[in-house]
Amino acid sequence: MIEMSKKKDGTRPLTKNDDGHFVLLCRKGDADAFEVLVERYQKRMFNVAYRMTGDYEEACEVVQEAFLSAYKAIRKFRGEATFATWLTGITMNHAKNRLKQMNARSRYEGPSIDDPVETETGILNHEVPSPEIPVLEQLEQKEIQAKVQECVNSLDNEYREVLVLRDIQGFSYDEIRDILKIPDGTVKSRLFRAREAMKICLKKVLGDL
Repeated sequence: MIEMSKKKDGTRPLTKNDDGHFVLLCRKGDADAFEVLVERYQKRMFNVAYRMTGDYEEACEVVQEAFLSAYKAIRKFRGEATFATWLTGITMNHAKNRLKQMNARSRYEGPSIDDPVETETGILNHEVPSPEIPVLEQLEQKEIQAKVQECVNSLDNEYREVLVLRDIQGFSYDEIRDILKIPDGTVKSRLFRAREAMKICLKKVLGDL
């Protein structure tokens, strides 16, 4: 088997499909390259923003702000973490700031069963009835998703963010540490408490179905 040669520092050279390739183009002023990164990550960043805010419109605003910030700061990206990790950190910061604004306006509300839900592909959108699934079953699935998000919304921000990053987005502990700028031990302790709180909440709300 022919292996790709490595550079002197032990890393493999970039390919034209790597995030790093498009980042380099962005740093040279190629706006089209950034559009590729937007298309690649906008659904994932929207999922992060929605899980943090619990509001479809607010999440849309967060994602727009996050990508704008990333575009302006792309020259400062040094590749010490992956682009996905770096971008998620920016999105999380905007989501937390938006939560503060929402709370200050006293209009934060949990999602209703009419809110967008997460599909198997991780995309949150307005659900279109599927002919393969009975209508009542679809409504039940939608209500369960809403109640799960209701429990996520009930968590304090410091617990919500680690739960979203680890259990929903699948980031490693090291990546979460880099995103949130907190020690490994803090990541694990907050995640434990978040999971315990979710168990209690889910047992309570799903018992109503």
